[in-house]
This record gives sequence, structure tokens and C-alpha cells, in this order.
Amino acid sequence: MTNPKDSTGAQVPNPAEEASGSSRRNFLSEITAMALGVAGIGSIVVTTRYLSPNVLFEPPTSFRIGPPDDYPVNSVTYLPDQQVYIVRTPEGFYAESAICTHLGCITQWKPELNMIACPCHGSKFKREGSVEAGPAPRPLTHFAVRLTPDGDLLVDTLEIVQQTQVLKV
Repeated sequence: MTNPKDSTGAQVPNPAEEASGSSRRNFLSEITAMALGVAGIGSIVVTTRYLSPNVLFEPPTSFRIGPPDDYPVNSVTYLPDQQVYIVRTPEGFYAESAICTHLGCITQWKPELNMIACPCHGSKFKREGSVEAGPAPRPLTHFAVRLTPDGDLLVDTLEIVQQTQVLKV
């Protein structure tokens, strides 16, 4: 249907058509603009996350644990941040992992039983880390312990040592 013409010959728009057509057109334009805006913002966010460094912060592999006098003879001290037991015997010091060799659960020192126990699957370890019972296939890992020049103990978890190796202080 064509629009009527005015006295000059120009077409006069039909008010009903203009209201419905232009409002529908404006609505669709606005929806399209919003969809493109959301997609654009989403792509900027994804690109920014992709380009930003994805750093994994792990605890240091070598750390100081203080002077030898902080650890009484025949004590077992758990360091939760490093997941390590510091054991002092009359012969000296050794450090062993608190991570069970079965499936990687964190073990717990049980002083009343004089053993290390895994709460997940029931492995039991002697104080020196050897397997006493349970599904654990290997003893707990022992790490190197050294004395720094200023008198502090230093544990290096990258250096695995024999279970018999003890730092004599």
C-alpha cells in the first residue's frame, strides 16, 4: 500500500506504519547493538585472560626452619606450609615428607602411637618413615637437612636422601 501524497506531491507517511515499523526497526537495531556489545566485551575479557601470565605459585623448595634448639630431642614437628615433618632424635635431624606414598594424602603424626598415619586409606609409617601397614608402596621420602653458616637448619626438598642420613648437630 502506498502512502498518500500532500499538495506538493510528496508522500505523507502513514502514522500507524511509521509507529510500528520504526519502533520495530529501532528495537531490532538496539538488540543487535547490545548483542554485538556483549560479544565484543566477552572477546576482550577472553583475550585479556589469555594474554595475562598464568603463574603457579608453589612453596619454595629450600627453606629455613630455625635454629636446632627450637626442636627438642625425640620430637616430631609438622610444618604445614611445606608439608614436611622435622624429626629430631638423639643422633640428629632428618626431614621427611608428610605426603603419603600411596595416593598423595597428607599424613598425620600420632604421638600416642609413635607413628605417622594416613587418614585417607589407612597406611601407617614408623617414625623414620618406613611402611608399617597399609597400601603405601614405599616409605616416606627423606629430604636433605643442612646447617647454615648463621646456625639455622635448612631443608632442601629437591635433594632426596637415604633414610639413614641424619644431620648431626
